[in-house]
Amino acid sequence: MALRCRIESTGGPEVIDWVDESSAEPGAGEVGIRHTAVGLNYIDVYHRSGLYPLPLPSGLGLEAAGMVTAVGPDVTGLAQGDRVAYASAPIGAYAEERVMPADRVLRLPDGVDDEAAAALMLKGLTAHALLFRTFPVRAGHIVLVHAAAGGVGSLLCAWARHLGARVIGTVGSAAKAEHARAAGCEAVIRYDEEPVAEAMRSLTEGRGADVVYDGVGAATFETSLDSLAPLGMMVSFGNASGAVPPFAPSELATRGSLFFTRPSVMDYIADRSSLEAGAVAVFEAVMAGVLAPEIGQRYPLREAAQAHRDLEARRTTGASLLLPG
Repeated sequence: MALRCRIESTGGPEVIDWVDESSAEPGAGEVGIRHTAVGLNYIDVYHRSGLYPLPLPSGLGLEAAGMVTAVGPDVTGLAQGDRVAYASAPIGAYAEERVMPADRVLRLPDGVDDEAAAALMLKGLTAHALLFRTFPVRAGHIVLVHAAAGGVGSLLCAWARHLGARVIGTVGSAAKAEHARAAGCEAVIRYDEEPVAEAMRSLTEGRGADVVYDGVGAATFETSLDSLAPLGMMVSFGNASGAVPPFAPSELATRGSLFFTRPSVMDYIADRSSLEAGAVAVFEAVMAGVLAPEIGQRYPLREAAQAHRDLEARRTTGASLLLPG
């Protein structure tokens, strides 16, 4: 028997429930995995709340690390006992054990431990896609990162700084400002103390950012557009404060022929070769010390509801893990 999350309806953290079920045997092209660490991501909140609808009842979670316990027919490249991680559908990572398609599972190198993998896989793949493919960041670019002390935000800051960019972050407290500076921000804007767009103009001699990475959504949308240099790109990759409202394309023209995109990391890792390339880049960055898997919070698996409350209330820094057992 294995503990796993189940939601029968969407809503607040209170809809998260738990069941004990027999572990399934992997079928063709599948592997069984016993989890050692499960990653918490804001997309889990979107699934739980119904912002991103799921067929119900459903599990939660897209990211975890653990050990292969069984290998189904037609699986190559993975064996029982391998340390592995994944950051992909099908949803259901909030569990002690599960079955996954083998082509979504990656063997972990010796230099990346299970907790680091569970903390970094989805966030790291997201950061890689945003920095290398959505808007390829190069030395000298001015980059603005909202929620710079968060899980993805911290990785964006560290990796962009390594690439030679000028990184400016926004945060809402003194403690998070220190965290953002440690992550790689050369300057930090406290959005609770000063207008972000005005501060950006002051920090960049009136120019603005080449790219804004915005995982906050509705609350920062206008600010993000106003913080960009002409021909800059607004990358809206999350909705922590709610979905961005509809807007007229002319808003982009009047601010300097801006570009706007709403990427999903799942499209960037849809095929096996792209998934492997992104994962290799993340693992190499971890082993080189470019990305440090800072784990700010650890919760027992059964306390996932409290983890969701803390995440939504912005009480977390860095990554959060759910630990089975």
